[in-house]
Amino acid sequence: MPMADPHALWHAILAHLRQKLPAEEVESWLVPLQPLSLTSSELRLHAPSPIYTRYLEEQYLPLLEEAVVLAAGTPLHVVLTSANTRDTETLPSFSFNSRYTFPTFVEGPSNAFARAAALAVASNPGSGYNPLFIYAGSGLGKTHLLHAIGNHLRQTRPTLRLAYVPTERFVNDLIHSIRLQKMNEFRQTYRQVDVLLLDDCHILAGKERCQEEFFHTFNTLHEAQKQIVLTSDTPPHNMSGLEERLRTRFAWGLVADIQPPDLETRIAIIREKAHLEGYELPNDVISFIAARSRENIRELEGYLHRLFVFMTLTGRPPNLDTVRDALYPVLPTERSSTPQEIIRFVAHHYGVKVADLKGRDNRRSVAFPRQVAMYLLREVLNLSYPEIGRLFGKHHSTVLYSVEQVAAQRRKNPNLDATLTAFVEQFRT
Repeated sequence: MPMADPHALWHAILAHLRQKLPAEEVESWLVPLQPLSLTSSELRLHAPSPIYTRYLEEQYLPLLEEAVVLAAGTPLHVVLTSANTRDTETLPSFSFNSRYTFPTFVEGPSNAFARAAALAVASNPGSGYNPLFIYAGSGLGKTHLLHAIGNHLRQTRPTLRLAYVPTERFVNDLIHSIRLQKMNEFRQTYRQVDVLLLDDCHILAGKERCQEEFFHTFNTLHEAQKQIVLTSDTPPHNMSGLEERLRTRFAWGLVADIQPPDLETRIAIIREKAHLEGYELPNDVISFIAARSRENIRELEGYLHRLFVFMTLTGRPPNLDTVRDALYPVLPTERSSTPQEIIRFVAHHYGVKVADLKGRDNRRSVAFPRQVAMYLLREVLNLSYPEIGRLFGKHHSTVLYSVEQVAAQRRKNPNLDATLTAFVEQFRT
């Protein structure tokens, strides 16, 4: 007998589909479906629009029915429907990831401007930065901000018609509509929203017909003062294969970038994500992971997920030995720390400012961290005493004295020795 609850069955079906299809494909095409009813012979699902329904029937229906058998234990006929009311027929229904909100977006110097711009748009859509164009490399938080805007508006402006659209989905919808001669329906779908959130718009490059359609969609929405938010992996002026008229429009409003997070931000991100998963990681473990994931938040999340699964399966505690064993197969083979990163790390650990470490303040609370930083620069990077001195504005004899002082204290103090061992470990291969 199949499950009596269509929602429970649908969740089980999605779990099977996630094992068969890429995550982006499942999120874009299958998650927006809503279970309507379940009988002994039929599962009825609601699709956002007639275009959507026809595409799913052609591309995914066999996979859906196969997943139904696995989840329900018996074959069921899958029926895809879309309502005939104006709102549901012409507007796509998009779900937003509940974990991607403004409170869960960890702010740092590398992303503060983009976050502030996204929050301003979410607070007052269509009246300020239009379009908002956010660009960044892969895995740095562009999609998080788009979902944060959507989640914020769902809570504060529930009557607005919102559309989160991966550009690949826009392209596929267009191709499908051209083939079925349903262009009027396509245009209604995308031109009657109040907020359009288009992810990875660089995919439009080189696709002339898609650019033509999006140009008119953009104009229709912008002239009606509807909010447009775009993300890309490159700024508008660097988008090759994009028509000049679109490139110009993309830069009409506000262009904001997200840079790779600095060490302090990576530490904060790890702490936040661990907390969301119900883990409290020791500082040395957090620092170890942060020091090895320098460019990409998605990579950092992958390290954390691997660590949590390893801990669950082995029952081992969250310490440095565990994290080394868990991450050894996926950690970079080389580690090329910079002097600036080591200095920032020490400043963060001891709760002082980088400017103070490089300044003339000789209070113990500053002088000792300064000596530790000098020691690590010598121990990890093997910089010469004059090179280290230039970083701090100190004579090389002062550096020599500082390094020798820390080395002497390390030999006498087991706690300091353990701390420095962990520090050195984090910045070496």
